[in-house]
Amino acid sequence: MDQLTINWKSNQPESLPDFIIGGAMKSGTTSLHAILHSHPDIAMAHDELGFFDIDNILQHPDFNFYDAHTQKWMKQSMQEQPELLWNWYYSQFNPIKNKGKLLGEDSTTYLTSEIAAKRIALQDKPIKLIFILRHPTKRTISNYLHLLKSGRAIYSLEDTLRFNPNSIIRRSLYMEQLEAYYKYIPHERIKIVLFEDLIEDKQNCIKEICHFLEVDFNRLDISIFDTHSNKTKIPKHMGLQVFRNKLLRKSGNYRYSKFLPVQPSFQSKMPLKYRIIDKVHKKINPLKSDIKFTASKATIQFLDDYFKTEFQGFDALIKKEVYSKWFQNN
Repeated sequence: MDQLTINWKSNQPESLPDFIIGGAMKSGTTSLHAILHSHPDIAMAHDELGFFDIDNILQHPDFNFYDAHTQKWMKQSMQEQPELLWNWYYSQFNPIKNKGKLLGEDSTTYLTSEIAAKRIALQDKPIKLIFILRHPTKRTISNYLHLLKSGRAIYSLEDTLRFNPNSIIRRSLYMEQLEAYYKYIPHERIKIVLFEDLIEDKQNCIKEICHFLEVDFNRLDISIFDTHSNKTKIPKHMGLQVFRNKLLRKSGNYRYSKFLPVQPSFQSKMPLKYRIIDKVHKKINPLKSDIKFTASKATIQFLDDYFKTEFQGFDALIKKEVYSKWFQNN
């Protein structure tokens, strides 16, 4: 075993989480986090951590920092600072260790990250994994809206599919992603949940998850089931949001600069000119929860046709009927 692989094996397995909600992004993971955290026997780390692929620039481009003045990169490196990274990860659970008998975290990048699967499997602790899967077309469109409002989408939905489809489609390709996980982790440690089931029959869905985690479902306050912790907000003017994003695309990755174990000594805050643009934009184009975005029928059909081909054989892989639920009317 090479040294870098050794660095990714915890020498404190008792400090690791008992389970991880590993994705998919924009599929209800935030709501599930809130529900499980309300269970008296479960405590969830506060933030989405992304630890087991923290050094992967494809999964976390915002976790790396470039100083144009010194022409140097600052990165999250297990090779260079293993003790710092592991201590940071353990520290995310310290405030909640006495809250419940099970510790959990959620990181929506893990599902798409084979390196995360390898590193989780490497641990001496048998960490369980929960993956929530949403209809791939609907998840892709929701992913676009997430990138739009967070400043990273610089095209319309259709132009994003033309010029940069990987940015919103890749996280919907569950078949190849789960094949990697089943290669390294036994089926019995992986729980597949459908987003549609979570919405339509939340009580039975959560009951199954509690059974998987071996905690008593009856100890949950069912009023928490009405929680929707990450309701999508849409810009009032979509085109204006795209224009704003293009102006601010070089403003820097400030949202993570004070969260990560390796923090930059520069980029402490957004430059003044970008802050002014952002402040004015928020006043004239606020995010609103009562605005509904509907993709064109042609775009929806275009995506459905693509995913129908990509997901053939999916039911056999995950041992669950999904394909007909998603595509029976297409």
